Amino acid sequence: MYRILKEIIRNGIRTERAPEPDPYLKTGEGALDEKTLATLGGALSIRHVDAGSCNGCELEIHALNNPFYALENLGIQFVASPRHADMLLVTGPVSKHMEEALRLTYEAMPEPRLVVALGDCGRDGGVFCKRGNYACAGGVSQVVPVDVMVPGCPPEPEAILQGILTATKP
Repeated sequence: MYRILKEIIRNGIRTERAPEPDPYLKTGEGALDEKTLATLGGALSIRHVDAGSCNGCELEIHALNNPFYALENLGIQFVASPRHADMLLVTGPVSKHMEEALRLTYEAMPEPRLVVALGDCGRDGGVFCKRGNYACAGGVSQVVPVDVMVPGCPPEPEAILQGILTATKP
């Protein structure tokens, strides 16, 4: 135990600085205004919904919770209920059986609500919805309004964090 503590003291805290918001990721007019940001107190609650992904994006989301990216130090946390969420983070193409669940989750969120679609699949269905797949409803924007789309297959944790921060900036 002493050896581990000595190593921590010698190396210090190693986390990356949060990326700057990127206005090119925005798709809609939805953003939190300054009054809403003040009400939130700098905290952001996110509800994640896997609408039918291959779990590549989920692995990158889990990486955001490790000490290297220190997501909670920025005041961002994941919540279990959409009623407690400020943002909906959706991964994967929307499969037919998840279409209604995604819509109900969106409707259960309080206003103002933000939606971030992750990955190429979240954008337009990706490789799973090509040529009219019978089980695919398409991209996230075909089911609920999307504020920010983060490209990549899967997007890196820095890109996901940048998309989240972009959605919160007016």
